[in-house]
Parts: sequence; structure tokens; C-alpha cells
Amino acid sequence: MRSLSLRRFPKIMLGIATVLLGGSAIAAGGPGAPGLGDPYYPNDGNGGYDVDHYDLRLTYRPSSDQLSGTTTIKATAVQDLTAFNLDFALSVSAINVNGAAARFTRSGAEYTVTPAAELPASKPFTVEVTYSDVPSRVSGSTWVKTSNGALAVNEPHIARYWFPSSDHPRDKATFDVSIAVPDDGTTVVSNGAFLGSAVETGGLKRWNWRNVNPTATYLTFVTIGKFTVNHATAGGRPYITAYASNVTGATLTNARNSLNRTPDIIDYESSVFGPYPFAAIGGVVVPNLSFALEVQTRPVYGTAFFGSRANTSVVAHENAHQWWGDNVSGDTWRNIWLHEGFATYAEWLWSEHNGTGTAQQIANSTYNSRPASSSFWQVVVANPGAGNEFNAAIYDRGGLAVHALRVAVGDTAFFNILKTWQSERKYSTGTIEQFIATSERVSGKSLQAVFNTWLFTRGRPASPPGAAFDAEAFAAEPEPPAFAEIQETHRLLAEQHHAH
Repeated sequence: MRSLSLRRFPKIMLGIATVLLGGSAIAAGGPGAPGLGDPYYPNDGNGGYDVDHYDLRLTYRPSSDQLSGTTTIKATAVQDLTAFNLDFALSVSAINVNGAAARFTRSGAEYTVTPAAELPASKPFTVEVTYSDVPSRVSGSTWVKTSNGALAVNEPHIARYWFPSSDHPRDKATFDVSIAVPDDGTTVVSNGAFLGSAVETGGLKRWNWRNVNPTATYLTFVTIGKFTVNHATAGGRPYITAYASNVTGATLTNARNSLNRTPDIIDYESSVFGPYPFAAIGGVVVPNLSFALEVQTRPVYGTAFFGSRANTSVVAHENAHQWWGDNVSGDTWRNIWLHEGFATYAEWLWSEHNGTGTAQQIANSTYNSRPASSSFWQVVVANPGAGNEFNAAIYDRGGLAVHALRVAVGDTAFFNILKTWQSERKYSTGTIEQFIATSERVSGKSLQAVFNTWLFTRGRPASPPGAAFDAEAFAAEPEPPAFAEIQETHRLLAEQHHAH
């Protein structure tokens, strides 16, 4: 039996609450909740169980965008379960639970599954879901059909458009992704380690990937098409990069020059955030994406970041997310600052490390780039609202909030806070309030006023953190060399994150 982990705590509490609120209900069992109650997306995730592992064994036909096969889910019940839910938007033909056919009903992207026998609390169970559909034709789908394949990369919702799941960052699991595609040069790239490919009957070739570290569902990706894939090692880990065949010319050169810095960036970020938490690194570049996403172990970048020059800021940003968002995720989507604020600040630290502008200089320029009248200053970073999680303020004011913490506690305590947060909550989740408590505990300082100013209050603060504001002096202050690249990166990330 697995030891109790932080990531299972919320669901275990749901089971305890059931026991406390009605003993008679326990004997008879009951259904799991259809969602985890996230204030922005209340039906995301599912109550009553905790997923341990997903095993996807699928076939994909690029010409028709037909995706079919079986996903096997290994989970543990955290209460006696007579029924449970799956987040899924594709058409299902059969669901088996512990080898027996189960009844199921569907409402939109929610399946309710009734197993043949009640599932006892604390016991593992297995669910096999067989399905076939055209993901790009499903209402609301974020699956992208490309000219020679497909792309499943998005946030906060992508999993439900290609595999059934408990679709919330609280319920992390490990993954095996095995997809057969035509044996005509079509390639499949996903998370983690590449386990090899093998030719099958019917003119197909199966590609196998394994991700051994707990991963949120939205951070599991697949891209299918014609790619050049490079396999190497860095720091003893698989280091895999992939470039779509229609990424060419200067864009390809710029992209390669940027992603080739990934091992250096991982090494640097490990020095400030703590040990790299996963078993592989790398990156993928595609033309069919208008943003970049920090999918676990192998960020995926749209070509817009590399159209005019190499861009290591975006590589620093997305790889910082391997700690901030991937290793430790926001417990609900309200806590998105714990992802984007720190990934933004990683760009500032990377610039400082390379001598292209200190974090203080970038903070000054960021603050000075928007007048007090800008709507930018009216976003409450600690609670931006559903659909507004990727507003520019979450990045830039979010980065200013991180710098304000650094100024308030000093470098020694600041970097100790970052490493402590990552270590204590590894493969789990946290809230802004818990981060504040950790910061105060580690630093020994009261920090509520700092966080109130930068995270919880509308309006432009009187000055940037660490500097008294003098309008004339700021107007005359030259922008640090890295600032233009950072701002362009944030424009693409914030304005186009939900373009699809």
C-alpha cells in the first residue's frame, strides 16, 4: 500500500467527511462527487477515488483525425463507491471495472460509471475505457488537427479531448502513452522517456512513451506528425528535442539555438529552485501553436517565439514551470500566480545570471511600462477569475510580486523559501496562502503587507519593489537588454494562450 501523500489529502478528506456525516451511508456505499469543487471549474476532477496511473493504448489516423483504442486507469477508492465519474468528451463504446462490464451514462464531458460491484474504500481498482471519435469535431475541443497529424497541448483543458481522466491538478498520476500511426514517417512525441517503436500489421507503427513522475492531466501531451527528433542525454537524463518538418529556415535555426540551451537553463534553475524534479528534459517546436506550454519534461513551443531571433527567455520561462506549476501545482486555478509569477521571475533571474539586466532593472522597466490608468493594474493577481488566468498582469505584476518578496526578505531567505516550497510539496499542490505562510516561517518576517500590495489589491502601487519612484529618473533609465525579449515573450504567452 502506498504511503499517504499530500496529493491524495483532499480526496481522502472527502471520504472522511462521508464517514462523519452519515454512518448509515457508509455501509451501503455511495457515488463519488462529479467534481472537486474548484471555484473556477467546479466539475473538473472527480471525487471518491485517486488515480495512480494511466495507460493509453491508442491508434490515430491523420487523414480522418480518428482516434480509437483503450485507456486503462489504475486508481484507489477513498470511499466506498457505488458509482464514480470520468471527465471525457469523446464517444465511448464500453467501460469495464475490475474486468466486469459497467453501466455508464454521459452528460457533456462527464461520464458517470456504475460498476457491477461496489468498490471498497482504500482498495485499488482498474477501469478500462474503449472509445473512438474524431477529437477535432467535438464541441469545445482544444485538440488541433494539423496538416499531417495532430496536437494535444492546451491549458487548463486538453485531457478530456483525448483520454478519460480525473482532470484536475490535484489528482496527479504516472503515464504510459502508446499510439499507433501510419508507418509512413509519421512520428509520435509525448512526455518522459521514449521506450521505442515497433511496426504492427495494417501498415502501422506504434510509438511508446513513459512518464514515471506524478503529472497533472493537462501537462500530459501528444504531438503527431512529421518531425526531426534528436535523442541525447544531459545530467544523466534523456534529453529529447523535436522539430516539426515544416519549421524551416531562420525560424528553425533560432529555435534550435534556443532549445540547445535547455540543459544550461535546467542547471541554473536547479541552483535557485532546488533539484530538477523529473526524469527527462527537452522541448518540441511546432507551427500549429500560438503560445508555449510547460508540458511536463518537454515544453512545447509555437514558432512565433523564434521568428526573428533566438529566444532563451521563453525556454527559461517554460522550464521554470517544471518546478512552478508542474512539480508543485496550484491547488485550484485561482492560484495561477504560483505558476506564472515565478516562471516570469525565472526569466528575470536568467537575465541577471547572463548579465543582460538585473531583476531590479527589469522590475523597474516592467512597472514603468504601464501608466497608473492602465486596466493592467485592476487585475487581482491572487484571484483573476475564470478565463482570465493568463492575463498579462498574472505574468508581469506576478513577477513584481515575487521581486517584492525578494526585496523584503533578502536573497538568502528568498532562495531558501523557493527551495523549501519545492521540497516540502514535491509532486503535490499548494495555495497562495500556504506559500505566504511558508515564506513567513522560513524568513521569520511578517509579509502580509507585501503580498496584499502586489497580489490582493487593485491599483498601481506607489513604486516598484526595491525602488522609490521618480518619474523623471525612470523615464530616463534605459531598458535592460533582455527586457524587449521578455516583453515579447509575455505578449505571446498572455495574449495568445487561449487562442485556440
